[in-house]
Amino acid sequence: MTIAARLEELGITLPEPSTAGVYRPAVRSGTQIYVAGQLAMRDGVILYPGHLGREVSMPEGFEAARQCAINGLGAVQALLGSLEELRLIRAVGYVAATPEFSEHPAVVNGASELLRDVFGEERGLGARVAFGVASLPMRSPVELELLMETY
Repeated sequence: MTIAARLEELGITLPEPSTAGVYRPAVRSGTQIYVAGQLAMRDGVILYPGHLGREVSMPEGFEAARQCAINGLGAVQALLGSLEELRLIRAVGYVAATPEFSEHPAVVNGASELLRDVFGEERGLGARVAFGVASLPMRSPVELELLMETY
């Protein structure tokens, strides 16, 4: 099954990339694709603005991370024209959270599960790190950057 068919099966439409500053949403260097930090934005609006452990619930954070991954795939699609023959190398998730919050990896699973569902276990799961941070641009609860590779 193609990646395009998988996206359709999952009911996912990739958005056009957007930026919150002066940078490119995705850049190719040789076989590697660097995807800039993607916010939890849908249709120009941040999903669930605020912090995990205060204004944002775990299910909302999970969905926000999922949206970050969808936005990242949109940036790659715009750059390459296709998501075929790609694999995830690394995902870095940033979670805006209160100091007491400790479930950052569970939030970032929203992105990881989406990437696994789109690309499969072998190509969709890479190395990963999840950080807690004091704040993110536009009060996004999650930000995600990706490193992908063509093969």
